[in-house]
Amino acid sequence: MTEMPKKALPGHIAAALAGAGGQTDSAGQPWAGRDLPAQEKYHNFDSDDGAMDAGFAAAMAQLAAGVGTEEQVVASLATARVFIPIVAQLAEQTVGENGLVSDKESDMALVTLQGPDGRKALPVFSHAAALTRWHPEARPVAVYAARAALSAVAEEAQLLVVDPGSQRPFVVRRPAMWALAQQRQWHPSYVDVAVESILRESVSVLGNSAVVDISAGAGQGIESLWDNSAEPARRLVQGGGTGPELCVTITLLPGLDQLEVNDVLSRLQEYWAGHEHFASAVDSIQIRLRHPQQQT
Repeated sequence: MTEMPKKALPGHIAAALAGAGGQTDSAGQPWAGRDLPAQEKYHNFDSDDGAMDAGFAAAMAQLAAGVGTEEQVVASLATARVFIPIVAQLAEQTVGENGLVSDKESDMALVTLQGPDGRKALPVFSHAAALTRWHPEARPVAVYAARAALSAVAEEAQLLVVDPGSQRPFVVRRPAMWALAQQRQWHPSYVDVAVESILRESVSVLGNSAVVDISAGAGQGIESLWDNSAEPARRLVQGGGTGPELCVTITLLPGLDQLEVNDVLSRLQEYWAGHEHFASAVDSIQIRLRHPQQQT
């Protein structure tokens, strides 16, 4: 097989990624070789009215109606313009002859958040008004969502949060955020056939006879709690949650004690963590144990 020549990253993208630790992501996947838009494309918003991207709005409406998926929402973000909040940050102060302290220099900095699980998140907004309501003093900077994802990587953030504090926030978890940054299609781990294959492989490779069956599905962590103007109560939608997004159901032989169960789980999780595709495709896992006589 002939190997295709590697593509060099544009200078501005390489510089941004240098701040995130080099030319590979934390799973060792190279950022190079991706078809990322040129720098001028990221800033070509002279006629932007600040409204929500139509494709993103449609995908969110379908998710709210129960006929769409979070995969479709992330796909819509691949071509959507979003707003990043930038705030002034004091760099240096000076004391005048009158003894009063005044600002001498200030820098513009990205705003970051801390998620419920302690992870760092970069907030972005689908329309300018949402950003202004969230932080009236922040300057909205229009970028494509792919550029926002790159900024999140450079800031060592693990999450990209669209419209935090709104009626319909949407969290883009690490694997989807990386896919946006690399301009490639994202498939959730719970529908990834390769992830399912690795789970089954882990049982056979480890020769663990205590495991009767293993399977993958969507975890409860994909759910988001949204307000709906047409309904009096908030309700759950199947997408945009913080995780865990992958539910692994393990059927065990009956009669195992807690030490034996812990050993099985430890060995399986160690195998999964050491698999390159699994580590890059899965953000977090929910494990459900059952016995053969239990019904799903």
